[in-house]
Amino acid sequence: MLTYDLSKISGSLYEGIYEYIKEDIQSGRLASNEKMPSKRSLAKNLGVSIITIENAYDLLISEGYLYTEPRKGYFVSHIVDMEKKPSSISLDIHYPQKKTHAYLDLSSNQTDPEDFPFSVWARLMRQTISFQEENVLKNATCGGIYELRYAIAKHLSSFRGMTVDPDQIVVGAGTEYLYGLLIQLLGQDKTFCLENPGYKKIAQIYQSYHVNCVYANLDSNGISLEEIKKSNADILHISPTHHFPTGISMPISRRYELLKWANEKEGRLIIEDDYDSEFRLNGRPIPPLQTIDSSEKVIYVNTFSKSLASTIRISYMVLPRHLANLYYENLSFYTCTVSTFEQYTLASFIQEGYLEKHINRMRLAYGRKRKQVMNCMKRHLDQEKYDVIENDSGLHFILQLHIQGTDDAFIKKLEKKGVHLQAIKDYYLDGTSKNTHQFLVNYTSVHLESLDSIFQKIDETIE
Repeated sequence: MLTYDLSKISGSLYEGIYEYIKEDIQSGRLASNEKMPSKRSLAKNLGVSIITIENAYDLLISEGYLYTEPRKGYFVSHIVDMEKKPSSISLDIHYPQKKTHAYLDLSSNQTDPEDFPFSVWARLMRQTISFQEENVLKNATCGGIYELRYAIAKHLSSFRGMTVDPDQIVVGAGTEYLYGLLIQLLGQDKTFCLENPGYKKIAQIYQSYHVNCVYANLDSNGISLEEIKKSNADILHISPTHHFPTGISMPISRRYELLKWANEKEGRLIIEDDYDSEFRLNGRPIPPLQTIDSSEKVIYVNTFSKSLASTIRISYMVLPRHLANLYYENLSFYTCTVSTFEQYTLASFIQEGYLEKHINRMRLAYGRKRKQVMNCMKRHLDQEKYDVIENDSGLHFILQLHIQGTDDAFIKKLEKKGVHLQAIKDYYLDGTSKNTHQFLVNYTSVHLESLDSIFQKIDETIE
């Protein structure tokens, strides 16, 4: 007779007895076609009600562990390879480690919590739940809810001078996801050309989809046209407004040269990553390449990660009309990866003017912060020890240090003092490791009270 310790059952009795019997069947202690005790006898042996045993048996029958025969009772089902076998594979997951343990990090691009408009966002989220209760539970189209796409189109018109139909816009959870969609849309047989140096994650995404990736070096005006021609690329991925990490802003002459290259052969396209264009600190933001494209060769990509917060994974792309039609024809089976709650909230945030106010406020704040960073450098670093490479655009600049030895050796010395810098050489995609003595300074999340300490330590480390 089956006997179980019912005192160990934390939930309902019938579920606990079901688990015990299932374990006996799976382990082979109860053999295939073996007759089970009757409900009455098992209930008496375990000291429970007949209905408890009946519920447990019914659950086992519904899942196929037991079967019944009229006037004969309950039997164990025959299930092939039911016995549990220990896995020979051990779980050995290595989570990505933080690159630095330094408490003063000049490479971080995270948003300072004090800069996020929490009160406005919370109020708009409550309004969304109150007034959009039916809509938020409906699946959005593969491009995102119309209200958000319309708001983005209006924003692009007023802020970037772009004339865009909302149906050309596709919303997704981060630019990384959108790059994956573009590969599926354009084809894995295409050759993608990336800027070198550049943002390494873009190359990693393309490579993970097994597409052919090539690299083109930069000159003082941005990506080299000669290098592009040598690459035999089909798709060019660039950030012309503010290149990462060098900070170069591509002049109009080079932009027209790239459009001419794209028009020379059918199927050539340009992906324009406009990731932090809102934060040109002096003068009007540079118009996107998309605004001078008359042949539908430019795919425009942008994100709210810079303008709002790096953890708000909402990005969008503007497809040329022929690609928008192709996207809805071939990839409309996808569901938008951004929750409708966040989409409606962001739509309200843009439509009610809060995004524009926030960007204007942050431009002033970042401008002041940049000025304080520059002044602090002047106070602590001898003019002969450094140069600043910048173009008043974006949220970072390049610090050229006049040091001896390798960049890695300098970084290690600085790390021991609690300060982290990222070398520009680490952004080369082709394996090149040049000691340029140039370092990225991203000041978005740096606290002003720590600036003196940072540059004092940098000064002490320069030989």
